[in-house]
Amino acid sequence: MGAHEVIRPFPTSLFATALHTGRSYLESVLDTRTGPWDQHDPARTRKIRESGVHSLMIVPIRARGSVLGLALFGRSDIQKPFQEDDLLLAEELVNRAALCLDNALQYARERTAALTLQRDLLPHRVHGGAAVEVASRYVPADMDHGVGGDWFDVIELSGARVALVVGDVVGHGINAAATMGRLRTAVRTLADVDLPPDELLARLDDTVRRLNDDDGDVSGQALSEVGATCLYAVYDPVTRQCTLARAGHPPPLIIDPTGRVTIPDVPAGAPLGLGLGLVPFESVELELPEGSLLAFYSDGLVESRDHDLDVGMNRLGAALAQPGSSLDDLCSRVINTLPSRSPDDDVTLLLARTRALEPARVASWELPNEPAAVPTARHLVSRQLREWGLERLITKVELIVSELVTNAVHHGDGSTRLRLIQHQVLTCEVSDTHTGRPRPRPPHTLEENGRGLYLVARLSRRWGSRSAADGKVVWAEQDLPTAA
Repeated sequence: MGAHEVIRPFPTSLFATALHTGRSYLESVLDTRTGPWDQHDPARTRKIRESGVHSLMIVPIRARGSVLGLALFGRSDIQKPFQEDDLLLAEELVNRAALCLDNALQYARERTAALTLQRDLLPHRVHGGAAVEVASRYVPADMDHGVGGDWFDVIELSGARVALVVGDVVGHGINAAATMGRLRTAVRTLADVDLPPDELLARLDDTVRRLNDDDGDVSGQALSEVGATCLYAVYDPVTRQCTLARAGHPPPLIIDPTGRVTIPDVPAGAPLGLGLGLVPFESVELELPEGSLLAFYSDGLVESRDHDLDVGMNRLGAALAQPGSSLDDLCSRVINTLPSRSPDDDVTLLLARTRALEPARVASWELPNEPAAVPTARHLVSRQLREWGLERLITKVELIVSELVTNAVHHGDGSTRLRLIQHQVLTCEVSDTHTGRPRPRPPHTLEENGRGLYLVARLSRRWGSRSAADGKVVWAEQDLPTAA
């Protein structure tokens, strides 16, 4: 019988009977010259006859009430046939082997489920929009350590900006993968609110602690020791500013267009879930030249039992210091430098090469805090859209600008800034000094006011608001005409 050869025993054979009944069978004297053996499977019967097997035991491999297979014992060299004592010994051996086999199958099933869950939860494709070009790699840990909780993400934000995220949940297995999925969802939700990186990590820290509290309450035990690390960065292609904060995660590498490698001085912060609320996370703001390379990674890429951390960091920097190489080539180069093809921990790598929007694609104006600013804003927007060849958007954008500038003048007490950004979409932003977030209210039938934000929502591809240093920014997006 060859490896992986499929055998279909005939219904009346001892093999089929043992599979169906789960009972062992002893054929002390095996005679393949008579009966159904030669009729149903003459080729295999001839092989058995030529091997000289004259006595046979068939023992089902049972685990958890199911038959996993059959163990066959044949005697050829020794003339004495198998006896009942031999069958008892064979059953004892098979029972022990069945326990090991079942444990291995359970481990394989759990690891496969964890790996499938992790891969389904990770983004299948990442897009950096007009802000960055991105590429990524994920290499799962070896069989001895199982799947971990690494994750990464690229989230497009308003105003052509992009958020870059990489994180690592402590532990391995399906629980770590499930926790990773919950944290990735939480980060996306907080990113939609457009929080600064340090504030987002503080909120994420609260989320991890609540998850720990909930898990402890359900199990009736002390708080579980689930923790995680995370690095969160926001890059703006208009200003070329990158704001970063980290929670116990390894720092990023920045490679400038000439190939010089630097490690920015970003405060480490505490890992998520430790309850160190009195230790705030800190953000660092960097101005990056166009074409800079940002490398985000998990500790499995640089840490090893055989080498110091500095060795891994130097290896990573040397692999990335290749000006002009494509991001996919750089990812492959980094993975090929790993000391082992089966790493001790999951390996995650996210590369982002920065872009910069041309000044001609951005227009901004300062408006006075008075009602006359509304028609002025409409005029400025109309003129700019004509210069960009976007005449078909003038009517919609004028209406949106009228509503947003009116709200800014009504609620703010300082100057108002109006900005248009032409990238993959057209973004209209209105900034004011009022910190309250706009909320649509269902207008009553006879009310003359209260419909502005509903009108903005109906006319926009999407809209929202975010906090700013001196107030807030309300934004709305329009799809560009196909010709544009």
